[in-house]
Amino acid sequence: QSMEELGSGFFLALHDLEIRGAGEVLGDQQSGNISEIGFSLYADMLKQAVDSLKNGTEPDLEAPLKATIEINFHLPALLPKNYCPDVHERLTIYKRLANTKEPKQLEVLEGELIDRFGKIPPETAVLIEVHKFRQSASKIGIQKIDATNEFVVIQFDESPNLDPDKIIYLIQNDSRFKLLGPTKLKFLVESNDFKSRSKNINECLSLLISPRKLAA
Repeated sequence: QSMEELGSGFFLALHDLEIRGAGEVLGDQQSGNISEIGFSLYADMLKQAVDSLKNGTEPDLEAPLKATIEINFHLPALLPKNYCPDVHERLTIYKRLANTKEPKQLEVLEGELIDRFGKIPPETAVLIEVHKFRQSASKIGIQKIDATNEFVVIQFDESPNLDPDKIIYLIQNDSRFKLLGPTKLKFLVESNDFKSRSKNINECLSLLISPRKLAA
């Protein structure tokens, strides 16, 4: 009843796909086990397998779908119920935020939130900033960023996309940097609110990328 407009056939087919499950990609079965994991995760897993085959490698079925990057401001980062009341809509937006890969995508989504729900509340501003730094961290090879009023701690992947000489240079030439074991770096700061914590993370990442240019 809700799909009577032109083009609604696609959405009807999509709902049918979610209910019955997708058929085999290379087989003749018309329904599968997609309901066990959900259509969205199924599509992500399929894309990862196809990308691996295109790159000439065999898909690793035991590997996690993607690494989780944790950005912790020690502040609420969410879509409040009084801002976006519908729980399904909130889940959709969370998913879209998690799937962004470039700053421009975040800008577009932020503009859409303002158009639909009004001014961005503080908790959602933190959420958007979290995904902004998630994008930057993934390019460098950072697994976790922990920001407080006193420090920013960076935890790297096992093989970060970063020249080790840059880290050594920072430790030797900037007293704010301290090495905490083989994969952690501590950046001493002073801050008292969300904006200053965000600024400190920006400075830390900038110095990691170009220490000789920015470090004093």
